[in-house]
Amino acid sequence: MKTQIVNKAADMFLSHGFKSVTMDEIAEEMGISKKTIYEHFSSKSELVNAAVIYLYEIISSGIDEIRAQKKDPIEEMYEVKKFVMCRLKGEKASPIFQLQKYYPEIFSKIRSLQYEKMQECIMENLQRGIKKGVYRKNLHENFIARIYFLGMNGIKDESIFPRSEFSQKKIHEEFLSYHLRGIVTRKGLDKLKQIIKE
Repeated sequence: MKTQIVNKAADMFLSHGFKSVTMDEIAEEMGISKKTIYEHFSSKSELVNAAVIYLYEIISSGIDEIRAQKKDPIEEMYEVKKFVMCRLKGEKASPIFQLQKYYPEIFSKIRSLQYEKMQECIMENLQRGIKKGVYRKNLHENFIARIYFLGMNGIKDESIFPRSEFSQKKIHEEFLSYHLRGIVTRKGLDKLKQIIKE
């Protein structure tokens, strides 16, 4: 039952926001009493924490599966983006904003985990790309990985990228293209253009 509660809560939090969804609504959606939820979680904060960790683990596992396929590094970047966007339902800004505002400790913890994971993924992707000749040899890999992390978080800021002007799908595509165009070789650019065209 605990796993089912976390699963349902995570789904609802992503759809409507971490602050907006109440324990009553989760219980009603599941057809159980609120008391049943509190038998497994002493507070909403505890449930939010469990849901966030659950989402992180699912996404990390999915990314690892994509990486294990050892695809072309540029293609891999697009596969990861597609997978993450799908799992996070387009990654609406509202749930992220609410998590940061109302559960800052949980937000800080998950951001650290995301940073570690993204550093590992991007560094390995860059190294493979350089070896395959699709990324430039003179890249400062650690710098590029950190800039990528900052950019991925920066494009979620609605005060800079209002949803009325920038759709999440489009903004992620533009950012990834921008990132890759800055690091590819001529060979990599041909591959990038082919992927964008497809």
